[in-house]
Amino acid sequence: MNALITAAKKEGALNVIALPPTWANYGTIISTFSKKYGIKVNSANPDGSSQDEVNAVKQESGTAAAPDVLDIGMAVALQNVSLFAPYQVSTWSSIPASQKAANGVWVQDYGGYMSIGYESKFGTITSVSDLLSSKFKHAVALNGNPTQANAALNGVMMTSLANGGSASDISKGVNFFHQLKTAGNFNPVQATGATIKAGTTPVVINWDYLNLPSYVGRSDWKVFVPSDALLGGYYAQAINKSAPHPAAARLWEEYLYSQAADGGQNLWLVGGARPV
Repeated sequence: MNALITAAKKEGALNVIALPPTWANYGTIISTFSKKYGIKVNSANPDGSSQDEVNAVKQESGTAAAPDVLDIGMAVALQNVSLFAPYQVSTWSSIPASQKAANGVWVQDYGGYMSIGYESKFGTITSVSDLLSSKFKHAVALNGNPTQANAALNGVMMTSLANGGSASDISKGVNFFHQLKTAGNFNPVQATGATIKAGTTPVVINWDYLNLPSYVGRSDWKVFVPSDALLGGYYAQAINKSAPHPAAARLWEEYLYSQAADGGQNLWLVGGARPV
């Protein structure tokens, strides 16, 4: 570990992507890592999608600006494993086999459950079908494009489950969003903590740790996790095989999977996420 720390400090920088500061406590995680090791963290496109991360790896390959590491949805990760470098953190043996690639090209990091967050002025939401009510005009938003963003895709999956579909066949979820749009209830704005705080997206389907009142900064924000459409999911870590800062990338992974008081595992918990 000492040799890795020395090499990472010599590189002096780490490029991350698609990590909003308030997402799973990443603002604190990044600043703590930077201060602990004296490494500058360059954060690009914080509101980007998993697909944006992969696109950046491809488009910026060979440049100093290419992402070193990715925090990526599983669907996109599994389609792009050829872009990742194998690496096993020192706590590798404590991670369940089902949550990591045997060769180390990806490993799940934290997860949560799909939920519906909403302003309390709407009363109480007790089912996914409630969102079709006329009181939700132009209100219901996702965290991005379902064809690119993992959270949005899982939002469609959740509505599919609530309507008798399955995770493998989300056609009923697609149909539900068609109904939302036809009713005038779908809001095409990409939901973020800022849009929620501003009232631009008053109803948001997203991971529960991103719908916490403390995350969105509103005391009048409520959260509903449908018991008849319970859907959990994990994101994954991966290292760009062409990372411009390969040592810093590996030290970042060691830090994220550290169970020290100031390590990534505990700081993800503080952010409401469930570390692997």
